[in-house]
Amino acid sequence: MMTRTSRLISRLLTLLLLSSLVAGCQAAALRAASATPTRSVATPTVAAAPASSSTSSPVTPMPVTTSVATAESTSTTAKVLDPLQPGGAGLIADVAARARPAVVQVTNEQLAFPEFGQGAVVPQGVGSGVIFDQDGHILTNNHVIAGAQKLEVSLPDGRSFAATLVGRDPRTDLAVIQIHGSNLPVLPLGDSGKLVVGQWVVAIGNALALPGGPTVSAGVISALGRTVQEPNQPDGSPGPYLFDVIQTDAPINPGNSGGPLVDLEGKVIGINTLAAVQAEPGVQAENIGFAIAINTAKAIADEIIRTGHVTYAYLGVSLYPNSPALAARFNLPRRPGEIIVSIDPSSPAARAGLRRGDVIVAVDGHALNDESEFSRILQSHRPGDQITLTIARGSSEVTVKVTLGTAPTG
Repeated sequence: MMTRTSRLISRLLTLLLLSSLVAGCQAAALRAASATPTRSVATPTVAAAPASSSTSSPVTPMPVTTSVATAESTSTTAKVLDPLQPGGAGLIADVAARARPAVVQVTNEQLAFPEFGQGAVVPQGVGSGVIFDQDGHILTNNHVIAGAQKLEVSLPDGRSFAATLVGRDPRTDLAVIQIHGSNLPVLPLGDSGKLVVGQWVVAIGNALALPGGPTVSAGVISALGRTVQEPNQPDGSPGPYLFDVIQTDAPINPGNSGGPLVDLEGKVIGINTLAAVQAEPGVQAENIGFAIAINTAKAIADEIIRTGHVTYAYLGVSLYPNSPALAARFNLPRRPGEIIVSIDPSSPAARAGLRRGDVIVAVDGHALNDESEFSRILQSHRPGDQITLTIARGSSEVTVKVTLGTAPTG
């Protein structure tokens, strides 16, 4: 009797111990899941890393080698290993050592407490940027510098500079700022047109604005040519669509925005911008980040440096995606496309005879089956270009040629 009782007690204690261990594991998972969230963009739920000050320093590009020093080698140079090779510093460490000096922290300072008289200019956010030329030009995200009364740039070497805004482009979420100093490190720009899925990349930026310099993370290019929409703007208007974006599984956290995505040659191939945080309500997304391709960013940066702004083609309409429900409710054509909701009376659209309630179903023969497609096509044109619109109007279909104007700035 005593033996059976002892066995029962022993089994009961074992079960209690196992229950305790399981509960502890579940609690740990909940804590990990509730770590500080990144500011991400939307759709799925995507987030842009928060704006902040950036620091950068020029870097002299060095050739990258994948050879491994042998045990007999008498060379004093550091061993450079394949990124997946265990032991040693490795190739990624070599890339990080060359790239980090040019990655800056950007601090966005804005007026606070204006109700108390003069108020004070205080830090409102911290992001990243990269010095890409000897003139001290820094490429970053527009959302990093938006609304700033003052911008401070901090370099990993300990130097800090007041930065001036050269220009910004909300449509592509890019901005160029500038600092003036001697011996600034520079990170060379690569060619995002040569990227392939599965290629190793390194993301560098001031994650969470942690002290001690930029954070380095590594991963691969998960996909190319993505289209993502940024979160709603502060005024509630929809965020812009970003096209031809690089998807990576290299972690992108708050504070990484504006920092470089670098290839294993130490060249900038993207500007880290967004991270997906939820696949759907209650379902967390993992290892999905987005960077603006450097070929897109370089063209924008060059125009900003040259003119102070970016010029876009202009049609002069407000659009909304058509749907069967809207078509039935407002007696519109049941065609996929974009409904013209309003027209600027002095715009190219008005001069071409477009009307409210028209549904644009194609541009230059390309069907509009996705709500981002019209923006993509228009963004590929310049002022003065002529486009052909296919319009569903009532029960008929008409073709209209429009000469595009210049979009208002500001």
